[in-house]
Amino acid sequence: MGAIGVFRSLRGFNYRVWIIGAFVSNIGTWIQATAQDWLVLTRLTHHDASAVGIVLGLQFGPQFLLLPWTGGAADRLNQHKLLMVTQAVMGTLALGLGLLTVAGVVRLWQVYVFAFLFGSAAAFDAPVRQTFVAELVGDGDLHNAVSLNSTSFNLARMIGPAVSGVIIADGGTGWAFLANGVSFAAVVMSLGFLRLGDLDPHARVTRAKGNFIEGLRYVRGRPDLIAILAMLFLFGTFGLNFPIFISTMAVTVFHADARGYGVLSSVMAVGTVAGALFGAGRREAGFGSLLAGAGVFGIGCTLAALAPGYWWFAGALVVMGAATLTFTNTTNSLMQLSTEPAMRGRVMALRVGVALGGTPIGAPLIGLVADRFGPRWALGVGAASGFAAAAVGVYAAVRLKRGAVFAAGTRR
Repeated sequence: MGAIGVFRSLRGFNYRVWIIGAFVSNIGTWIQATAQDWLVLTRLTHHDASAVGIVLGLQFGPQFLLLPWTGGAADRLNQHKLLMVTQAVMGTLALGLGLLTVAGVVRLWQVYVFAFLFGSAAAFDAPVRQTFVAELVGDGDLHNAVSLNSTSFNLARMIGPAVSGVIIADGGTGWAFLANGVSFAAVVMSLGFLRLGDLDPHARVTRAKGNFIEGLRYVRGRPDLIAILAMLFLFGTFGLNFPIFISTMAVTVFHADARGYGVLSSVMAVGTVAGALFGAGRREAGFGSLLAGAGVFGIGCTLAALAPGYWWFAGALVVMGAATLTFTNTTNSLMQLSTEPAMRGRVMALRVGVALGGTPIGAPLIGLVADRFGPRWALGVGAASGFAAAAVGVYAAVRLKRGAVFAAGTRR
């Protein structure tokens, strides 16, 4: 497929405006993520990977804890207005943490509090941001738009960590947080510029008790969705702990400085961008991509754990990045396109909650393994999660003949 097919969602004015604002904000997000890990690992603790794991757990735990409300909000409320609120709240929180850090009064417990508050806002933001894409482009280009969103996010991942490393080295971590806070203005402005009359809103559900339970019942009757969620839980809980993997390998194994740490995060984005562009060029999402993504991720983690040097490790991160985006983008497209529009918010909230809600379990455990046995063993746990997710996928495909069901779902 040519370049026009890969970028076909950009033909729409609203999607172009949205993705520009999101790209600027995503750069800020990666600037802060890198600075936050560095602050906790090297300034507020003495290379304590468990503390980094606790921060991750607090930041992503709300994705699961708030599930009864986040999915219903995405299905029931005006998505455009809800995004304006969540983005503004997250920007304000980033500015607050930045001011505390610049003033030199930040403490570890404060980082914990801000991580939880930021995660709570993100829990409401994530499902509506994912389903809002369908309002921007329609179901026909949804898989392409999801992949281009990931491309934007991971192009920012190539830029943000490297910029963050420079900011930290020259000015300190506080200025990185402030830069992220300012970057949220871009996505809020882009939302303000959208042509609301061109949006394609799906049916909204009425506010009623049991809406969340209704969503669970819907998923319970769909073995295909249950299989994806089981794979996501394994992958997300024990595999998606890159801040711990990269920071501990950079600091304790390769003895890199802030710039070296930022470069590793940016190098990983090369793989994620490649995976996202590959997905954007495909017309349909397939269950086979889930199996490939999970299995290759396990291989990438194994290579990273065995890497004899800094650049060998960087090369393994490229493989891990490509596999991660192949897996996560496919779950996004498959679950949205095979779900009734009125149920998408709740189903996508459940997807995010399962993928990230296990972080309070997995991240502290991965951090503990890194502290007690070394970061290479932590990567070994990540490898096992990829292989386990692939095994679940193979079982589901054979036992339930999922290939035909998923293919049919993507053509709905």
